[in-house]
Amino acid sequence: MSRWSLLIGLMVFGFCAGAQAKEGPRVFGADDVFALEWVQDPQLDSSARRVVYARTGYDKRLDRARSSLWLMDVASGQQRPLITGSGSYFSPRWSPRGERLAYLASGEDGLELRIRYLVDGADFRVAQLFESPRSITWSPDGERLAFTMFVPGETPSFAKAPQAPESAKWADPVRVFDDLVYRFDGQGWLEEGASHVFVVSADGGLPRQITKGDNDFGSPAWLDDEHVLVVGNDVEEAHLDPIESDIYRIALSDLSMTRLTKRDGPDRSPRVAPDGEHVAYIGYDDKVLSYQQDDLFVMHANGSEVVNLTADFDHPVSSPRWVRDSSAVIATAEYKGHTALVHIDAADAKITIVSEDLGGTSLGRPYASGSFSVANRGSQLRYAYTQSRPGRPADLAVLDGVGEPRTLTNLNDDALAHIDLAEIEEISVKSSHDGREIEAWVAKPPGFKANGSMPLILEIHGGPFAMYGPTFSAEVQRYAAEGYVVAYVNPRGSTGYGEEFAQLIDLNYPGEDYDDLMSVVDSLVKRKYVDSKRLFVTGGSGGGVLTAWIVGKTDRFAAAASIKPVINWTTMALVGDIAALVGRHWLRAQPWEDPDLYWRLSPISLVGNVKTPTMMMVGEEDHRTPTWEAEQFYGALKLQSVPTALVRVPGASHYIASRPSQLIAKTDNIMGWFAKFDPKKKDGAD
Repeated sequence: MSRWSLLIGLMVFGFCAGAQAKEGPRVFGADDVFALEWVQDPQLDSSARRVVYARTGYDKRLDRARSSLWLMDVASGQQRPLITGSGSYFSPRWSPRGERLAYLASGEDGLELRIRYLVDGADFRVAQLFESPRSITWSPDGERLAFTMFVPGETPSFAKAPQAPESAKWADPVRVFDDLVYRFDGQGWLEEGASHVFVVSADGGLPRQITKGDNDFGSPAWLDDEHVLVVGNDVEEAHLDPIESDIYRIALSDLSMTRLTKRDGPDRSPRVAPDGEHVAYIGYDDKVLSYQQDDLFVMHANGSEVVNLTADFDHPVSSPRWVRDSSAVIATAEYKGHTALVHIDAADAKITIVSEDLGGTSLGRPYASGSFSVANRGSQLRYAYTQSRPGRPADLAVLDGVGEPRTLTNLNDDALAHIDLAEIEEISVKSSHDGREIEAWVAKPPGFKANGSMPLILEIHGGPFAMYGPTFSAEVQRYAAEGYVVAYVNPRGSTGYGEEFAQLIDLNYPGEDYDDLMSVVDSLVKRKYVDSKRLFVTGGSGGGVLTAWIVGKTDRFAAAASIKPVINWTTMALVGDIAALVGRHWLRAQPWEDPDLYWRLSPISLVGNVKTPTMMMVGEEDHRTPTWEAEQFYGALKLQSVPTALVRVPGASHYIASRPSQLIAKTDNIMGWFAKFDPKKKDGAD
C-alpha cells in the first residue's frame, strides 16, 4: 500500500457517513465542524454599557476561521453587526472616551490598522503599513496609538548573483542565514529583522518607530501621554536566553530608554494603573528549570518597590487588568483544570476567585483558553468574558460583581441544540506511582453503557506544561460521536495544580506521567466504562511524545497514533525552533555534553520494544517538532515490521488543526487507523 493510498482511504468524509445514516439521535459529524462559531476578545467600553467582541466562525469555502465585530448593549442583550465584510476583523480596542474603536482588518491588501467612529460609522485606515501591526493600544488622551510591527533588516549575503536575462527562468536564489532561529512554527523561513514598537496619530499619518536594534520589542503600554512601556531583551545574543525579557520605559521626547526591571527572568505583560503611579506585570525569577510559574508583580512607575501579589497563590496567572480606582488587578489563573477570573487586592494581596468558567476558544482540544475585559459600572465591577461550557464553544458572558453570570449569546444553538453530544464526567484517580490525585475527564458517547464493551481513546495533552479542562472540544466530540469513550487527563507536569506538581517532570519527561495516565486507564477498565481489549491512545506534541513513550513501555493498547511528537531530543535541541529553550531550560545540557540524558528521555530509545500498531502524523510545515521527528519513529517501526503509517498534512504547521478540514482529517484518520485494529470491528483484520 502506498503512503498516499492509506491517507486517501481513511479520509474523513466517507468514513463518517455511516454514523449519520443510522436511525436515532443525530451525532456530531465531520461537517458540523464548519458550523461552529465562538466569541473572542470581548471589550467593554469605559461606561461598561457596551461590549464589542469578535464573532468567529469557519468559512467553508476558504477553509479558514474568519471574524466579524459585533456590538452588544449589555442591559438589553440586543446586539448588531458592527464591522463585517469579505475580510476578517479582530482585536477591537475602545478609545478612552468610547467614541471610537481601533481594530485590525485582514483582507486582500494584508493586515490594516483602522479606526471606526461609533457616532456615524466613519471608518478609515490609520496608516499605510507594509508589515502586519499587532498589540494596538490607545494613549490615555486618545490622541495616539501604539502598536508592534516587524521591521525588515539586511539579509546576509556572501556573493552577488548575476542578473538574469529578461524572461529567463532561473532557479530561486539561495537563502542565507546567520541567526540561531532562522525558521519558526507558523511563520516558516524568517526574514532578517526584528519586531519594534511604533506610535501613530489617531487621526492618521506616518507611524514613528520608537524602539530600534536587532532584538525584538513589543507589548506596548502607555505610562502616560509621553512615555510608553515596552518589553524586550536589549542585550547581545539575546537568542541564547529565549525566555529573558525586561520592561523598558521609552520617552517620546527623545526616545531615551530606561530599563525598569532588572532581575534574571521574564518580565512581561505590563499594565499601567489608572493613577499612573503603579505598573502590574507577569514574570518570575529564573531558576533555569523546565517549568516556572508566573506570578503577578506590582512596581512603582519608576521600577522601584516591587511586590509579588501572588506569592501565596500557587497557580499561574496572566492577562492583568487594573480596576478604575487602581485598588486591584483582575487576572486569569489556571486553577485545577479551570480557567478562572481572579480579583487581586493591590494593598493586601487578598485573592478572590470571581469565576471559574472562562474559556471555550480552543476549538480543537480542550485546552485552557479565553479572554476578558473589566470596567466599572458605578461602584461595582462588570466583567465581560468568553464563557466555557462542555457542550458549547465560547459564548459572551457578563458578570456584575459576584454571583451568577449572564450568558448573552447562544451562537451554536442552531448548530448543536439538535445534536446528541457526549456527556462529560470529571473523575479523580490516585496515581499508581505515589498516590497523588490525578484529575481527568471522561466523554461518554451517546448510548453509553458501563458494561465493559466500549472502546477507549486516551487523548493526551501537549505542552507538556499545559492543562486540559471541561470545555468544548470538537476533536473529543468527533471521537465520541463514533462510539469511543474519550479520557483526557492532567498528569503530573500539567499546570494549574501548583508549581511543585508541574515540576515533577523536570529532567524526568517522559517519566511518572506515564503511571498517572495508566492509572486513569486502569480505573476506567475497573469501572467497566471500557473494554480492556479495545484501548487506543493518541496525543499531539507533548502528547505525541507520551504516546510514543507508552507504546515503548506497554503493549496493552490495540493501536496508537502519535501526532507531531518529539522522538529524539538531540535533533529537537539542535534544529527545532525552540532549540535554545530545550538545551538551556528543559535538559540543561547540550546533546554533546550529556548524550545519555538525551537518549534516555527520547522515545526512540524504546522503539525496539514496540509491538503496537502506531500511526505517525505531522504537518509538513511544522517547525516546532519537524517532520523528521515523526519520520524517525516511522522508519524504525518499518524496519521492525511493526504496523505503521505516516500521515503528512500539507501546509500545516505545529497547530495541525488550524483549518477546519485539517481538524477533520486529523481526527478521522486517527479513528480510521484505530478501526483497522479494533478486535470488534469487521475490518479489524485488514
